[in-house]
Amino acid sequence: MAERKATVASRVGLHARPASIFAEAAAAQPVDVTIAMEGDPAEEAMDASSMLSLMSLGASHGDVVVLRSDGEGAETALEELAKILETDLDAT
Repeated sequence: MAERKATVASRVGLHARPASIFAEAAAAQPVDVTIAMEGDPAEEAMDASSMLSLMSLGASHGDVVVLRSDGEGAETALEELAKILETDLDAT
């Protein structure tokens, strides 16, 4: 299981536009990806490609989240998704 931590850079956190951009990118990956708040049990991780899951996660600016995936291409997928989270999508 690959794991990558990322700090949410968007000023509004994972809400509306940033969540939509991230969910679309997660859905385009060749592997399933989950997301959870740092410190939460892995069993509570949610589907990273689900807009509803992202909104209910409640991740705010500066929060650290944990991305997890398994399978061929997991490391690359997590790096790509972490870059999205670590970009202020509200500034673009």
